Amino acid sequence: MSIHTELSPAEAADRLAIRELFDAYARCADSRDAEGQQALFTADTRFAVYLGGEGTEPSYVIEGRDALRPVFDDLRQYQVTTHFNGQSTVTLDGDRATGLSYTIAHHLFTVDGERMIMIASLRYRDTFAKVDGAWLFAERNLLLDWSETRPSPSAPTAG
Repeated sequence: MSIHTELSPAEAADRLAIRELFDAYARCADSRDAEGQQALFTADTRFAVYLGGEGTEPSYVIEGRDALRPVFDDLRQYQVTTHFNGQSTVTLDGDRATGLSYTIAHHLFTVDGERMIMIASLRYRDTFAKVDGAWLFAERNLLLDWSETRPSPSAPTAG
């Protein structure tokens, strides 16, 4: 782990832009903006999901930004989602970078009239590319560390 005692303005701007990219991904997911979410990726992106976590084979791999739309549209099955982004690390190398970020995702849905919540602890291993001055995901690997699904009682109404 590196501690930065000095950053050039350009490096600080790159680090901020990459952090804003993480956050834009979560914001688009929670607002069901599949088109906006797609736009965060390079045209030749690779997106892999590891439902078995670290060290397993990918559950599925998608190649190319255009192929991502069904994955992001799939979030519409939930009544609401909330993604909380936590710590992240980024290593810059010119117009490329790698990073690791953590997210806790909440997915609210109804099954047979019962309100349920699925909470997932996710890690993203990313490769970024700076394209025309903007940072994008060149590769995104979603690793599911754990998840829990349980009933979620409705909040009482004020009255």
